[in-house]
Amino acid sequence: MLAGAVREHARPGARVLDLCTGSGAIALAAALHGADVTAVDVSRRSVLTVRLNALVNRARVRAVRGDLFAAVPGERFDVIVSNPPYVPDDADELPTRGARRAWDAGRDGRVVLDRICDEAAEHLSPGGVLLLVHSSVIGEADTLARLRERGLVPSVLERRRGPLGPLLTARAPELEAKGMLAPGERTEEILVLGGRRG
Repeated sequence: MLAGAVREHARPGARVLDLCTGSGAIALAAALHGADVTAVDVSRRSVLTVRLNALVNRARVRAVRGDLFAAVPGERFDVIVSNPPYVPDDADELPTRGARRAWDAGRDGRVVLDRICDEAAEHLSPGGVLLLVHSSVIGEADTLARLRERGLVPSVLERRRGPLGPLLTARAPELEAKGMLAPGERTEEILVLGGRRG
């Protein structure tokens, strides 16, 4: 879903920033589409993986280790894309190491997502767009409102309903207790949200 949205919004030559890049799959999709891509992740392994994947696929991707936008100070992009961690956890402190950094995102699952929403407009070129993967479990309306408050024009670009993934399924009783899932609910919508800078 996200790769398709990036290809739709990133013209060849567009400057694309992929935050929380992980393996770099979205960064590579954009680069192979002709975009000028920067991929950022807090994980050293992620950055090395992106560089290796770019080499294997003969794609040009600048991979940078850092904390979200702090890795690209003063830079602006035509498209900012992210599949951030969004699985609710039992603590607001984010993990500082290990695989859980890829999914744990505070009690409400929004710690990383809200930071991206708050800071994206400063790093978008005029007419640029933010593209986010999002789960219905963590509150679609809250994210759309937050984008609007930060001066972006929000939209839902795509949505698909399916079963909860293994991480959310394992935490379903806690999510029910928090009111994030209805009792017995074991499905979610995965969305691609957009926020365009005017």
